[in-house]
Amino acid sequence: MTTWHKWITIFVLLIICFASIIFAISIGAKNIPFITVWTSIFQYNSEDNLHQIIYEVRLPRVLGAVFVGAAFAVAGTVIQAITRNPLADIGILGVNGGAVLLVTICFAFYPAISYGWLTFFSFIGAALSTLLVFSIGIVARRNLSPLTFTIAGAVIAAFLHAISSGIAIYFDLNQELAFWYAGGVAGVTWGQLPLLITIVIVSIIIATLLGKQLTILSTGQEMASSLGINIKFLLFTSMGVIVLLGGVGVAVAGSISFVGLIIPHLSRKFVGHDYRWNIPVSALLGSTLVVIADLSARIIFAPKELALGILIAFIGVPFFLFVAKKLEGT
Repeated sequence: MTTWHKWITIFVLLIICFASIIFAISIGAKNIPFITVWTSIFQYNSEDNLHQIIYEVRLPRVLGAVFVGAAFAVAGTVIQAITRNPLADIGILGVNGGAVLLVTICFAFYPAISYGWLTFFSFIGAALSTLLVFSIGIVARRNLSPLTFTIAGAVIAAFLHAISSGIAIYFDLNQELAFWYAGGVAGVTWGQLPLLITIVIVSIIIATLLGKQLTILSTGQEMASSLGINIKFLLFTSMGVIVLLGGVGVAVAGSISFVGLIIPHLSRKFVGHDYRWNIPVSALLGSTLVVIADLSARIIFAPKELALGILIAFIGVPFFLFVAKKLEGT
């Protein structure tokens, strides 16, 4: 595929993503015309009920879905690149588990904690679980074995979620933590968006700048080392990106798995294995997937809502089994 075709792909995906955003803002318990959506964003009238619905409820929710989807998708793309594991995802590798555990501890001992501190501890939890999984993987095989990471990640994720559940039961936090376990963007507020947007954009830029090195690393450590790639620096920086994206995603939307598993495969179908293109395409696809999934969760079971994480799992589990079966046959 030529560079020109890749730019066209990004442009088309950008239009599709933007269309899904407008559609998600317009559709709901009350359908709102596009012109009203436009005026509520650029000519907000606080006395207009429709403007209030859009500006105070739907717009922050949809923007949250956009950047959470991009965060989880790019994190999954980077993980698959450095582990060379097509089944890798922040949920499967335990990153979500560490973030949720620290959030659970915060609710147990500091119930009045601010969003800023909650995000900080979510980062800490994501970092600790990521370091633990990578340490196990490296010690076990002395290299980044895809099978080792899958097993280590699954074990660590199960262990961390078990501890989180135990703490939640002991401190009677099930209702407070139901959101983080199920995952969703219904509670996103304008106060959460500046930090989310900043971290996601900066992380995606860093990951894209690392794209060429990630492409080489995805072919094998020996090849990357022979071409002069600083493996330790690349892994450290990539893990930092994963922690930032996973931590802020969990802090805003809870534990949503499979976005980072599904999207990298679709991205490679569109633009190949060059991560300089893969990462921005993954961001657009991840945003579109989560926006559409959140809209579906709102309208399919209206007036009640299905948890976003559950809806994506309905897609992700069969996809995981399909990829696993495909790998088994190779």
